Amino acid sequence: MKKLKNLACPLLLVLFLLTGCNTVESNRIDSEMEDQKEALASSFQNGDLIFQTSNSSQSKAIQLATHSPYSHVGIVYEQKGNFWVYEAVEPVKLTPIKDWIKRGKKGHYVVKRLKNAATILSPAILKKMKIAGEKYMGKHYDLYFEWSNDKIYCSELVWKIYKEAAGIELCKLQRLESFDLSNPSVQKKLEQRYKGKIPLDEKVISPADLFESNQLIKVDISLKN
Repeated sequence: MKKLKNLACPLLLVLFLLTGCNTVESNRIDSEMEDQKEALASSFQNGDLIFQTSNSSQSKAIQLATHSPYSHVGIVYEQKGNFWVYEAVEPVKLTPIKDWIKRGKKGHYVVKRLKNAATILSPAILKKMKIAGEKYMGKHYDLYFEWSNDKIYCSELVWKIYKEAAGIELCKLQRLESFDLSNPSVQKKLEQRYKGKIPLDEKVISPADLFESNQLIKVDISLKN
């Protein structure tokens, strides 16, 4: 009985130390998460455009046709301190920004922002942008890149939200025939989609068109995955 009493104090001391270490570690992690949250809040902004190289089956064809590494784009939204990407995939939806980044090739992404966004993208305009975007929520992805609101693709979604809510055309609309359709990979994808009836006169907008817009500036942001 005496031996058990002698062992009790060291055991309690070990348990106290272990509990204390866990508390310190937990506090450290919580602190790091708060620091990262603050860093993100000062980096990403509502209305930012975020670009990546998609791993989808059509990504390579888009890159070849537009001479750009970027084949997917979305709009950054902040909600209750968390950042999301509003994007046209299947279907149109909000995606947590970390999940969106991880889904792209090698986790690489580029953020661009409207020039003078601080004055142009007022809280009222940003609210209008979110309202304008809501009507597309849940719509199917447009595999045929038609300029309609029945279905919608990524760069079309971004362009239309800015146009409808802010009255801003981020770049000029193109025609499908303006893209480089000469590569065999591109031709194969077009044949699969259109079965020989390629709508060359269809109005289109690509991630590359948005990326090269002279109304946008690049924002240096580093987000740990």
